[in-house]
Amino acid sequence: MDDPDTDDHAAGRIAARPGPAADKPWPLPPGLHPLGLGGGRDGLLRVPAAAAPGALPLIVMLHGATGDATRALRRIAPVAEAALLVLPDSIGRSWDVLEGGYGPDIARIDAALARILADWPVDPRRIAVAGFSDGASYALSLALMNGALFTHALAFSPGFVAPLRLEGRARLFLSHGTRDAVLNVDLCSRRLVPKLRQAGYPLIYREFEGGHEVPEDIAVTALAFLMAA
Repeated sequence: MDDPDTDDHAAGRIAARPGPAADKPWPLPPGLHPLGLGGGRDGLLRVPAAAAPGALPLIVMLHGATGDATRALRRIAPVAEAALLVLPDSIGRSWDVLEGGYGPDIARIDAALARILADWPVDPRRIAVAGFSDGASYALSLALMNGALFTHALAFSPGFVAPLRLEGRARLFLSHGTRDAVLNVDLCSRRLVPKLRQAGYPLIYREFEGGHEVPEDIAVTALAFLMAA
């Protein structure tokens, strides 16, 4: 008999949910900690040093192709102190949807979130999945499929969106450089944004004069979008 969790992950579903946003003690001190997924590509959990009191915003930040958690953290370093950051590593060179289909990476993300949402005082109004490049495409796809969990998606230079189903209406932030030589803005975000708006998603889109990157002011704007919920 098939494992129902495996079937759910293959369908893009994440089962983890936040509990009551109680004033729980933090189980770990500020700084970087292993995410605890096991294997050679484990990922990181970054605990802020100076977050505001009360429930924490949570951002799941996904790296680009051939990247890792450390590089993903550098992309959003200007806003890292504002939230609890979950930084998973993909099992392969990129995320599972690009390497055979949804399932393996979603299972690991789900397991990490189940533990973190049970242990940490997370603000259920501010749970974002974010990413850069392939990670941005994956973040958008996860948000569209898991709107009961993710309230926001922050997609920096996405190339596509590939949901298997739709759930809820996550709020979307997209950005793209007009001189991006890796994922051309005309072929990517300028095609995605009108389709997402037509589908009814609350959306903010920011273009900037630059390449395949996340400028500091774009990261700050994305954080303001999340915090304004």
